[in-house]
Amino acid sequence: MPESTTPLVIGIAGGTGSGKTTVANVILERVGPTQVAYLAHDSYYKDLRDLPPIQRERVNFDHPNSLETDLMIQHVEQLKAGQIVDVPVYDFTTHSRTQESLQIAPKPIILVEGILIFIDQRLRELFDVKLFVDTDADIRFIRRLTRDINERGRSTESVMHQYQTTVRPMHLEFVEPSKRYADVIIPEGGYNKVAMDMVISRIESLLPNIAVKSNLTAPS
Repeated sequence: MPESTTPLVIGIAGGTGSGKTTVANVILERVGPTQVAYLAHDSYYKDLRDLPPIQRERVNFDHPNSLETDLMIQHVEQLKAGQIVDVPVYDFTTHSRTQESLQIAPKPIILVEGILIFIDQRLRELFDVKLFVDTDADIRFIRRLTRDINERGRSTESVMHQYQTTVRPMHLEFVEPSKRYADVIIPEGGYNKVAMDMVISRIESLLPNIAVKSNLTAPS
């Protein structure tokens, strides 16, 4: 089979706390980080530094409008074209982008992860493989609660309020319906060994036929 100069683009969607990052990490570990360019939709939250802190807290971070998806689409396209991209670094404690960025080089596999990545048709059409991680709501809530308290400096009350007012309604409106676009649905995410073995086997079977374009130029 002839080599392809187009990387394999994999999208991993699912509700908050479903285990998307675990699936991504399993792929990274088993396929090898040298083979994978990893983009998280969370990195593309809009910079709210110009808003007063109280208004930042009121933003619906689970709505597609809270993310700069156009920039993510641009970065996926640039990686496919063999270009290096500078991904924003987002500070969830202040709801703003830092002055730093993360430079990502093109690899045979482009792994894109986020709760809302199947919502935008333009982004969806860039994916060769679409995975949806499906996990019970109570487990997802516990994981989100733990993460937001330990990693994002939130209080228990604020996490619960956000979950009830925006997270759950947005999941029902946007995330759950996007499951219909998935090629593969993975119950329990990276802990589903049978499903992950199948996914990894498929990826590894395609890798020998993928060659990355040699056009390592930084974005202008």
